[in-house]
Amino acid sequence: METQVIFNTDLHFEHVQWNRELSFWEDELKSFNKRLEELVVRWTDKEVLANLEHYQNEFILQDKRIDELQEAIQVHETRIAALSKAKKDALDTQTVKKHFEFRNKMETQRQIYADLKKEFFRFLSKYM
Repeated sequence: METQVIFNTDLHFEHVQWNRELSFWEDELKSFNKRLEELVVRWTDKEVLANLEHYQNEFILQDKRIDELQEAIQVHETRIAALSKAKKDALDTQTVKKHFEFRNKMETQRQIYADLKKEFFRFLSKYM
């Protein structure tokens, strides 16, 4: 069995990519909220307004989730930085395990967000 060495720079690279993705989602949510504002003044139908409220709540939840993920990345980055400062470029198994668990969280969140976008775009195409 071959031992694989994972370096701080490898995980840092992935963190940077995740932060960029999360920042993009934040920008998209701002745009989606502007669409909601446009629709609120256009529609008085209670069903449409209920759907608008649903999406508003979903976007609030997504925004909170993005903040949580960004904070978790920062905590992990701080741990990696401390290891680098201690001249430990290869990571311990616990740090790598946490990183892989976080990677799974990101993949799950990516799918949840993509599904929400698809649903919202279908809604927009119906009511814009």
